[in-house]
Amino acid sequence: MKVVLFCGGLGLRLRDHSQNTPKPMVLIGHRPIIWHLMSYYAYYGHKDFILCLGYRGDAFKEYFLNYNETVSNDFVLKSGGRDVELMSRDIEDWTIRFVDTGLHSNVGMRLKAVQQHLAGEEMFLANYSDGLSDLPLDAYVRDFEKRDQTATFISVKPNSGFHFVEADAEGTVSAIRSIEDSDHRVNGGFFVLRKEIFDVLGPGEELVHEPFQRLIDKRKLHSYRYDGFWQCMDTFKDKQRLDELMERDAAPWQVWKRARK
Repeated sequence: MKVVLFCGGLGLRLRDHSQNTPKPMVLIGHRPIIWHLMSYYAYYGHKDFILCLGYRGDAFKEYFLNYNETVSNDFVLKSGGRDVELMSRDIEDWTIRFVDTGLHSNVGMRLKAVQQHLAGEEMFLANYSDGLSDLPLDAYVRDFEKRDQTATFISVKPNSGFHFVEADAEGTVSAIRSIEDSDHRVNGGFFVLRKEIFDVLGPGEELVHEPFQRLIDKRKLHSYRYDGFWQCMDTFKDKQRLDELMERDAAPWQVWKRARK
């Protein structure tokens, strides 16, 4: 299946760290977070990507046009450095479409802008490009294929340092607990969508607002409860957590590495 990745946001909460770097291009280890996400999909056999570009779309194009495979692959240097023999490769069988979907477009508008590139696809994958997971994608897709619904996404517990506070009208607190310890769940992305999504997606609409509400009314929207690893990169603290996992060689989302062990 084709994989649509929404890459056009401004990433304002990471701007102090990344300056002019679009959030999906912020490095986790030696590669940008979008590379980690694409490698995850490629491991499950989904290597046909559509990048919905917006802010600093040129950064994505330049990165992949000048892609250096020696950064993430073992190699042999010969002839005094003149020849490089790669011992493995990673993106040679990927197909990547770079599509300008507007600087200020929302997710729904970006999806609509690439509809023509999904012609003939009964079902496709889509995702935000700033989150990682070890979700077993093949089992997740098989579960959705059995359902008579139009869209699904993973439902995850938010990993945040914030706390829920319960208080009466006078402000007297009756309970305070970590968000992670509550029963509240959030949309973690990793969408699987049928082509009928475009029947409920109107001009200018945000995907998870009006279109998803129409699917809710028709009982055509599903959420897949997942309690494994999931982490988005909204803040510098989130980036630090992902970097620490990489440094310890304990990055759960790198399913392609676990498969080689």
